[in-house]
Amino acid sequence: MSGPGGPSGLPLTRRHPGITLALALVLASVACVASLGVGAVAIPLPDVVAALLGQGDGGQSSVIIEAVRLPRVLLATLAGGALAACGVLMQAFFRNPLADPALIGVATGGALGAVAVIVLGATVLGGFTALAPDLALPVAAFLGSLVTTLVIYALSRRDGTVDATGMLLAGVAVNAICGAGIGLLTFLATDAQLRNLTFWTLGSLSSAGWPQVVVVAVASALLVLVLPFLVRPLNALLLGDAEAHHLGVPVEALKIGLVVLTSIAAGAVVATCGVVGFVGLIAPHVARLLVGPDHRVQLPLAALLGALLMALADALARTAVAPAELPLGVLTALAGGPLFLWLLSRRRGAAFDA
Repeated sequence: MSGPGGPSGLPLTRRHPGITLALALVLASVACVASLGVGAVAIPLPDVVAALLGQGDGGQSSVIIEAVRLPRVLLATLAGGALAACGVLMQAFFRNPLADPALIGVATGGALGAVAVIVLGATVLGGFTALAPDLALPVAAFLGSLVTTLVIYALSRRDGTVDATGMLLAGVAVNAICGAGIGLLTFLATDAQLRNLTFWTLGSLSSAGWPQVVVVAVASALLVLVLPFLVRPLNALLLGDAEAHHLGVPVEALKIGLVVLTSIAAGAVVATCGVVGFVGLIAPHVARLLVGPDHRVQLPLAALLGALLMALADALARTAVAPAELPLGVLTALAGGPLFLWLLSRRRGAAFDA
């Protein structure tokens, strides 16, 4: 019997995943180019294209695009893609569509590290703050993400194996502790420090520059190099640990690798953009609904959707209350929350791999 998606009963997006990927790539590319022209100073599309092609006239528009907006848009797309890919990894690790990188402490740990430097100053990183003041905050954020992830990982190990349920519970507890630490430091902060805290706790791309782009680009390149080798093991892991082991997958090594990759990539994003929630949750979920659980197509589609979501959110953040700027994390939550609730209402009771 023919289903709503055609003779096979599958939606068109699942029967033609290549077309879905191509469409997502086009939409993400269009969103990136269009976002270069919006902001406190509107720039016509022809001028944007000319600047991208190196044919700008060297005027104000070219300077704004090349020095301000281009690194910002690149950072947004790279960060969105990395968070979405990490979300896919965590959802496969926990075999739960509600998992995201925040579960292993990357977000709250990174925010705690940055907030500690803002409020406590050089007492956190010692002489490093004086030697490289511009790097103190991102380094503290990355170290906070890494240390928190290691603590959760250590707490979840039992008899030499990683227990996903134990990691989930440890993540909830450690995230709560980090959140309490952030709250305490916020209480102790001065009015001037509170302004800086907003960046790390709500997310922003206002300080985006080429150094930040390089950091996230390196982390994204690591994902691009490693993930193709993880596609088949990830598909096997969806069947269960025992089944994956029988299929020849080194389950424990795979789990360790997933945690390490996520901590590096998501930690780099937190260190440069602050805490941007919901991208690592909603993009993988939408990708799974569109093309199914096969990681060969789900991973790249989720990354493209994450890049698209971040590019759109950043463009809105720059224009909604111009010349002021909205926190990026607020917009991603406002957009992702209702969408996720709508998806859940449509697929109530559906299995993880549906």
